[in-house]
Amino acid sequence: MEKIGGLVTAVGILLAIIAGVINIPGIDVALAIVLLGVVAGISAQQDNAIRLFLAVLVLPVIGAALGGVPVVGEYLDAIFGNLGVFAAGAAASLVARRLYEMVVGGVKGLSGS
Repeated sequence: MEKIGGLVTAVGILLAIIAGVINIPGIDVALAIVLLGVVAGISAQQDNAIRLFLAVLVLPVIGAALGGVPVVGEYLDAIFGNLGVFAAGAAASLVARRLYEMVVGGVKGLSGS
């Protein structure tokens, strides 16, 4: 599962960068990026959740800050925005996994007594 997660992460990051530079016709890039993020989040470790949540908050801010750079600012803003969408998908997966673990743990605790 780790190999698939690593591959999906690499594809998601590459797609976020490419989509920030060129327009890809015929594909909903934001949906593809968020779905890749969700799949990457399934194999992510819970230990890195705080870093991922921080990335969700920080990446769009970095993009907005770099948006004013002449010539490349617009591209940097789009790239970091796309990376933020990818991170949000992965974070959503981690939150869903954590909630699932809490519910399953609670149900198992009830049946054990």
